[in-house]
Amino acid sequence: MAMAGGRSVIDRIIDVFIFISMLLVIALIVYPFLNALAISFNHADDTALGGITVFPRVFAWESYRNVVTNPMIWNAYAVTVYRTLAGTILATFFTGILSFGLAHPNLVGRKYYSIILLIPMYFGGGLIPTFLMYRAMGLFNNPLVFVVPNLIGLWNVILMRTYFQTLPQALEESAKIDGANYLQIFFKIIIPVSMPIIATIALFNGIWHWNDWFYGTIYIVNQAWKPMQNVLLSVINDARQAEMLAAIRGGLAAAAASAAARTRPVNVRSITMATMFVTIFPVLVVYPFLQRYFIKGVMIGSIKG
Repeated sequence: MAMAGGRSVIDRIIDVFIFISMLLVIALIVYPFLNALAISFNHADDTALGGITVFPRVFAWESYRNVVTNPMIWNAYAVTVYRTLAGTILATFFTGILSFGLAHPNLVGRKYYSIILLIPMYFGGGLIPTFLMYRAMGLFNNPLVFVVPNLIGLWNVILMRTYFQTLPQALEESAKIDGANYLQIFFKIIIPVSMPIIATIALFNGIWHWNDWFYGTIYIVNQAWKPMQNVLLSVINDARQAEMLAAIRGGLAAAAASAAARTRPVNVRSITMATMFVTIFPVLVVYPFLQRYFIKGVMIGSIKG
């Protein structure tokens, strides 16, 4: 049955169903963040009563004040910023150089190089051999372990190489006629016209470095070089241990502990939520500005393979 504008009743029902489904999906995604944010801003005594939804009932800044005045947090923040900036810039640069070379059809042995790069994507050496190799290279308990082993991302190479292959050959040929060498072509011509894929690869690397906790756990012993995610993990573990201890005590001991903690504006749960939001805030700020490059870069970089 057709209606005005050429849309049938069934089409409009489907549109309404999709709209409502998307609203439900968005609510399921957004609610946990709003709930955690409300808990981080709520007074500890009131939070213990439960029932916090998306707004704090008794507003309190103390959780964030405890986080920002903790020197361990700021040191971990500095380590995370260092590894994110250095790792992103260097990894994007070396990935771009390698991809630029692999994108040239006149590169001798290009197919063999591509096969060699594909093998580690499917077969890994294992954790223990990797650990022994990093230790032999002097990277164990060294902040360079965050950057050096991750200079080349094989999937990122494939994406960037595919993007470079879509660029017109006339750009490079005209530059060669003007006397430009390959480095000049890469920096003055290829990079300016490849910002979508460069921003995409930079975003991949930056998000990975910011969120990674594995390298800090396995390869770093010195607490001064622990990144933010490891500090957040330790805060969460402390919170769990405190909850388990409170559950084990029970009876009068638990009541006494609860009375002793009463009137305190913060607890382990609120501190955990505050630390989490301090950790993810930079990503939430940067990501919207790079999203359009991210979508365009992935779409164009996956046209041909």
